[in-house]
Amino acid sequence: MDVRIQEEVIHPEHAEGDWRLCLQKVIYEDGDENLGGYRFIWRRPDGSLQAARGQARIPTLEDAEILFLLARRNGWGR
Repeated sequence: MDVRIQEEVIHPEHAEGDWRLCLQKVIYEDGDENLGGYRFIWRRPDGSLQAARGQARIPTLEDAEILFLLARRNGWGR
């Protein structure tokens, strides 16, 4: 299954050059089927993605809420 990133928000307390927790709006492409959705994922200090079978450890619920707030401010979920 391929994943196409549509939009991304990055936790504002995670500085560039450090590990950064992201929330992404994505399209999961599986043959003839495309499914929209969201995922949490970490960006490594070099900017590449740390894919771990689609799972990312969310340190706190507050971290998730901050990213959801940023996504809503950017017009996601409408």
